[in-house]
Amino acid sequence: MTRQESGGGGGMIDTTSKELPDEGEGEGDGERRLRLDVEEGGIGVLTLCRPEKLNAWSWESSRQLGLFADRIRFDDTIRVVLLRAEGRAFCAGIDIKAPGGGITGRSGSERTRNYYEGIRWVHERFRAFAGLPQPVVAAVQGYCLGVGFELALMADVRIAADDAVFALPEAQLGVAVDAGGDLRIAREAGTGWAKFLALTGRRIDAATAHRLNLVQQVTGAGELEETAHAVSAEIAANAPLAVQSVKRDIDAFADAGMRAALDRVAMSAALTLTSEDISEGYTAKAERREPRFEGK
Repeated sequence: MTRQESGGGGGMIDTTSKELPDEGEGEGDGERRLRLDVEEGGIGVLTLCRPEKLNAWSWESSRQLGLFADRIRFDDTIRVVLLRAEGRAFCAGIDIKAPGGGITGRSGSERTRNYYEGIRWVHERFRAFAGLPQPVVAAVQGYCLGVGFELALMADVRIAADDAVFALPEAQLGVAVDAGGDLRIAREAGTGWAKFLALTGRRIDAATAHRLNLVQQVTGAGELEETAHAVSAEIAANAPLAVQSVKRDIDAFADAGMRAALDRVAMSAALTLTSEDISEGYTAKAERREPRFEGK
């Protein structure tokens, strides 16, 4: 038996004294990006549910992720979160056509400042998700690119199908890695691999990701759901206070310095998102040619 909640509306879990925003209210466009199904046995299945868009990410996706993190945090029936995606891709990166995708300002400096605050806002939502007391198991298939890769890296355990493809292609488009994925690769695989992947934008397969400790298990594409669900159930069956203490203690060690580093990431992203190079990067990609970056 499951109960289902959408990302925009008030759900079955009342976590705060005031009602959570409904679909279409506030900054969001109201389209559902994520769905939560709470199963018996303590598994909260959080699904990226825009397969027709390859689950591409947007400001609205971040907003909904933050809402779900708040709901999950205070739901003692959820002992573990299974993060999965519908369709042939986990998340193919940023949805550049999503509403509100471009941030404006009256000057270049103001636009940079606005991007900086926008990225910090996203980081706060991601931090709420990554910092959930409940462990998160990510099941990754197909394209896991850019922010999709960064989202997967926020999980505590990552299981990949053998068709999964990982990359941080931001530098190829003229922008810094903006959600801390390169920092998490440095934590898991070492600074050399973090720089290699982030500076080249090179794609790696699931076997390479496993060798670099970026995923903990690789399985056949047809077995991904069953395998990830079994690992989630194994965690959910253990003592919740012990499980949450283990996660909290390991994160305290592994993430020392992460918050200060993410603030630097936000400024780096803001500077590159307002550069001429990013316009050239996306134009070149659309025109299927090599970009001509000038560093301005």
